[in-house]
Amino acid sequence: MRHNVVLLGSDLNVYYMARCFYEKYDEPVDVIATEPIRFTQHSSIVNIEYHPDLKTNEGFVNALTEYGKNHLENGRTLVIPCHDVYVRLLLENHEALDHYFVYNCPKLEIAEIFLDKEKFYKTFKDSGLSFARTEYYDCSEKETKPIPVDMYYPLIIKPGDGIEYNKHHFEGQPKVFKATTPDNAVNFINKVKASGYTKTLIVQEFIPGDDSCLFDSVFYCNKNGKPELATFAQIGLQEHTPSGIGNCTVLINGYNQYGKTKETVEILKAFLEKIGYTGFCEFDLKYDRRDGTFKVLEINPRQARSSYYLAALGHNLITYLYEDVFNNEVRDFKLLEEEFLLSMVPKNIIRDYVKNEEYREKALELWRKHKKVDPLNFKQDRAFKHRVYLKLRAINYKKKYKNNKNTI
Repeated sequence: MRHNVVLLGSDLNVYYMARCFYEKYDEPVDVIATEPIRFTQHSSIVNIEYHPDLKTNEGFVNALTEYGKNHLENGRTLVIPCHDVYVRLLLENHEALDHYFVYNCPKLEIAEIFLDKEKFYKTFKDSGLSFARTEYYDCSEKETKPIPVDMYYPLIIKPGDGIEYNKHHFEGQPKVFKATTPDNAVNFINKVKASGYTKTLIVQEFIPGDDSCLFDSVFYCNKNGKPELATFAQIGLQEHTPSGIGNCTVLINGYNQYGKTKETVEILKAFLEKIGYTGFCEFDLKYDRRDGTFKVLEINPRQARSSYYLAALGHNLITYLYEDVFNNEVRDFKLLEEEFLLSMVPKNIIRDYVKNEEYREKALELWRKHKKVDPLNFKQDRAFKHRVYLKLRAINYKKKYKNNKNTI
């Protein structure tokens, strides 16, 4: 008997997880989403049903309960949340949905800490992980306190609660803001407060370096809290639009110009084991040349938008989840060390916009050797509109990088 699988969401994360499913079973996967998004809207590898109120507690429970009841013939369904909102909703409604679904995600108390950046930095300040200097601004307070005079500029300002921040829109709203002066910082904080956001803002000293100082590390920990799989990839390029900053577009697994890969992975692995983490997670890190450490920017309590490269290296993400929750399969820990390029942009974008010369040459070398993958470019997805979207997307990337020079 084969159990059913359903994905939650409709973004890039969902698309490549659907690709993993198709590569394993040669058929489309079911998806439940709030609204159409171009990554999956016209794809032939997904069967999507839309529920506009899916991001509300009641709408989420109703939609999943209805789906679960209709798919009990083969036992409970493996549900995979592909967005922070759905991770939280799934964990908060575990009791109501337990009869219909199984999953491997972290415990609710851990996920809540990861999703609330203030709790995250304060809870794990003595955990062995390294962080940049951090201050906290309560946006519910009327007065904005001055930036500490001994903080070095530029500063990074980001929401403590990203889910709540995205509910309060304002003109030019960035995912992360880079402040160059005290006035610049205070003005931005006041703009966020005026939007109606009342949670915490995180203010951190900027870690110097371009995009190639950023790193991506993905882990899978089985349902018993044992780490089974890890990667450590150096990023070469991220999105440069205000809303896209922080999203990787080019990375190389198994490549690290700064060393200490295994040492750093062991630190991350020990951290996850200590807190009893379960499921996929992604560490966003940045190498700090000043003290030779990899500082953790955040941890996502799920697979991230760029995590398909694990599957391209022979480790299908659906397989790990399925065989763990249904078959109780246990695997020895493995660090994926093969050099492999993930690129969501055309080759000329790498050539023209990756600043790190040595990194750029390595990326182009892997491209020539066909040791590369674009998660969206899947030959088995024969939907005409999806293929047109990929062509237009490649053209648009040239405009995006030309018109958006700024990065963090």
